[in-house]
Amino acid sequence: MEAITDLTQKSAQTAAEAPVAANADAGTKDMFLKLLVAQVRNQNPLEPSDPAEFVNQLTQLSQTEAMQNVVAQTRNSASMLESLQVLSLGAQVGSQVSVVTESVILGTEKVSGSFELDAANSNLAVVLTAPDGQKHRVELGAQSAGTVYFSVDPQTLGLPGGSYDIAVDGGEGVSPDVEIQSELTSVKLSPTGGVLLQVAHLGDVPSHAITGFFGRPKTSNS
Repeated sequence: MEAITDLTQKSAQTAAEAPVAANADAGTKDMFLKLLVAQVRNQNPLEPSDPAEFVNQLTQLSQTEAMQNVVAQTRNSASMLESLQVLSLGAQVGSQVSVVTESVILGTEKVSGSFELDAANSNLAVVLTAPDGQKHRVELGAQSAGTVYFSVDPQTLGLPGGSYDIAVDGGEGVSPDVEIQSELTSVKLSPTGGVLLQVAHLGDVPSHAITGFFGRPKTSNS
């Protein structure tokens, strides 16, 4: 419902801004023509301006107007695509998603994640860095190349709730991207443009950070 409300407000804003932009373009064109007429009327009759100069000015006006129309059409198309993206992603609310991230918000629940390992490694660990700079390691030991899965249990590790930086320590040159698997809780349009997705344990993330959708978890009655 929040996504639909945001989409409606965004569409209304776009519709309200369109006449303003059109009026501004019309005002610019009208002002240009008035200045051009004034220039013709006030030219020195003994040294008249070159007619080609007026033609060039009119050509420039037409080109500017055409460019403004292209920009307006592009802006409208981008707004429409964002709205469609919100509607599409809104249908995925409640699904499990994977997100590339460098931070995670811990509470009392376990958090699951994964990363891709290019080659076997004998000493891997997931490192959580608290706001005060203290590091906490989740030792994974030796792992084969491929997808490595892990989980972080704040209670077992004795970690207080809060935001932590998260990274993989596999020795020199080994720092794969971390992906966290969690629930998509809402979708909305960003005030500055683009789509923001709110994911449990991560907060607001951009849509390009999503790497996979895995559907809604099955309940015991299903």
